[in-house]
Amino acid sequence: MTLTSKPLRQNGYEGAKRSASPLKDRDWVAEVYGENDMASGKIVTLDHDSKVLKGNPLGDPALRKLPVYLPPNYNRRLNKRYPVVWVLSPFASWGERLLNLQPWDENIVQRADRLISNGGLEPLILAFPDCFSKYGGTQYVDSSATGRYETYLIDELIPLVDNEFRTLPSPAHRGAMGHSSGGYGALMLAMNNSDTFGAVACHSGDMMFEQCYWPDIPGAVRFWAAVGGINRFMSTFSTVHDKGKDWGSALNIVAMSACYSPNPDSPLGFDLICDTHTGEVNPAVWERWQQYDPIRSVGKHIGALRTLRKLYFDCGFRDEYNLFLGARALHQQLEHAAVPHDYLEFDGGHNRVNWRFDISLPLIASALSR
Repeated sequence: MTLTSKPLRQNGYEGAKRSASPLKDRDWVAEVYGENDMASGKIVTLDHDSKVLKGNPLGDPALRKLPVYLPPNYNRRLNKRYPVVWVLSPFASWGERLLNLQPWDENIVQRADRLISNGGLEPLILAFPDCFSKYGGTQYVDSSATGRYETYLIDELIPLVDNEFRTLPSPAHRGAMGHSSGGYGALMLAMNNSDTFGAVACHSGDMMFEQCYWPDIPGAVRFWAAVGGINRFMSTFSTVHDKGKDWGSALNIVAMSACYSPNPDSPLGFDLICDTHTGEVNPAVWERWQQYDPIRSVGKHIGALRTLRKLYFDCGFRDEYNLFLGARALHQQLEHAAVPHDYLEFDGGHNRVNWRFDISLPLIASALSR
């Protein structure tokens, strides 16, 4: 059972509903969390009907869930306000999935509980947006081919959370973090919105696009041919039973093209990065993609990055998508421009790196709590 409040109608958004236990406020902490409230946080889920996403080109839902983690003692320390970190999911995922239990591992909420309880993490609020699309993701950008997901997060979700919870509603106390496409989104959102974010943690984020995306092109070309061409793929990709490596490459090239090279005049709604038969990269489209590559665009955002209280990024040198090369290049550029940052490289691959949150969460929470 859930308790649903009246829709919010403030600051230009509406339709947010809170889902929680059907207990009275005074009993909620004691009866749901008992004595563990001092050691465990809780998840409150908001249902938000987005005006920005309504009528998006893929027909994806405008009504989405926004899980929010409230730290231990949130309902006891009623005069305390907290920094907020927006946790962005990787490609083919969304906010709620980050809360799934992990075999032989902790999810990010369990990590936050443990770190806060042992004094290793300043109490904070975590928000988990849903920016999934029919193509598997949106890279957290505005695109005529997928929808306005940067605007959705910046103009709708951030004011929603600041209005609904006891946040510290300023850039100095708001951060973004994520892994893979989520790390990319966190970094680019901060670069493009320095008046919104004060700290960033990017784990194995997409960068140096020729190294991380071009290797998908041969597999994509093979799969498009196997199913009868790109148009056939576009109409059937979600129903394919054997979603193997080449299928993933084909979808990734489509999704990134939709994000980085949208074109409402194209039959697909975007310009593909490559020829569907030869795999040859289209130079004009590639030029457009590079505007979204952090290592190509960082020079225009040095001032914004210098305003951050904390900039952290890392990558495993065994990363299967070669993202350590882009991370090294970004590190060199930031060093050359004297932008304060922390870069760590570790012995590991792209997946199962949640343990890195034990490093990044305390760093950005400490910076945002000052």
